[in-house]
Amino acid sequence: MTDLDQLRDDLLAAVDSATTPEAIESLRVSALGKAGSVTGLLKTLGGMSPEERQVQGPRIHALREAVTAAIGGRKASLERAGLDARLARETLDMTLPAAAPLAGTVHPVSQVMDELAEIFADLGFAVATGPEIEDDWHNFTALNIPETHPARAMHDTFYFPDGEDRGKKMLLRTHTSPVQIRTMINQKPPIRIIAPGRTYRSDSDATHTPMFHQVEGLVIDKGITLGHLKWTLETFLKAFFERDDVVLRLRPSYFPFTEPSAEVDVGYTMVNGKRVIGGSDGWMEVLGSGMVHPKVIAACGLDPEEWQGFAFGCGIDRLAMLKYGMDDLRAFFDGDIRWLKHYGFSTLDVPTLSGGVGA
Repeated sequence: MTDLDQLRDDLLAAVDSATTPEAIESLRVSALGKAGSVTGLLKTLGGMSPEERQVQGPRIHALREAVTAAIGGRKASLERAGLDARLARETLDMTLPAAAPLAGTVHPVSQVMDELAEIFADLGFAVATGPEIEDDWHNFTALNIPETHPARAMHDTFYFPDGEDRGKKMLLRTHTSPVQIRTMINQKPPIRIIAPGRTYRSDSDATHTPMFHQVEGLVIDKGITLGHLKWTLETFLKAFFERDDVVLRLRPSYFPFTEPSAEVDVGYTMVNGKRVIGGSDGWMEVLGSGMVHPKVIAACGLDPEEWQGFAFGCGIDRLAMLKYGMDDLRAFFDGDIRWLKHYGFSTLDVPTLSGGVGA
């Protein structure tokens, strides 16, 4: 056996017996580093005659390639084994129940959305959704909101920059009413829907946020009157606040998309210095409503002489504040885990109204 063969066997044996990445790195330096044994042999090629170089050159290069491959393979094997061992140590049994501090809670807005869906499903309403990025026709024009209406102003509405050849002005929807328009266009009457979702307006204080949640209701049918609207709202609010002494007061108002229009107040009583829904010690505005304007019905391709309807809308965040005693709307979006633990709902709890309106 020649010296090259012996060196090759010795190096490969050392590589094979290495048990740590550090040991492999040390062998690489001692064999292939600047002062390594294999590197030293490569340097001798310059001093050989052409005949010697022709014989020894391929053997020395083959030695370098064999040692390099062995070191690379052994290093990968050791790293893979180390990773497997680490994964084995850090394995979690996902079938075990989470500790109480790790358990998630349902946000009050999500809880209220579930409750609204339960109530209105019992009344025969479906849930409808639509895009949050809208065009001004669905958001304003189809709802009989004129070009000069202050609701279109930049200080209230988040508009997108005008795009080339877009043809329509795009914005973040300011209410979920565009869902009503899309439903009337795409679905034949009779229609009974609620449209919960996120809406956006440029406003921020204790009772307003730039993004908030809203639910709107729409009924389109033949022979619909204000009496149907009042009964629906009364049934909804009694079920939501889980009290039979809820009293409503409808005040004449103005909305471009309803005629006649009415603000809806709910009676409250004072308990320990706080307003509690129920009774009639005072009045609190909770939503807006009215009969769908004939121009809105016509804009959706329906005959207002044949079809009538009512609509209503309110803030989901404010409903949660009234029902669960929260004071500041901004806390809903702070992401404070302490607030969520206090006001949140257990993930295993069903909505409090899952029994339905008649339960």
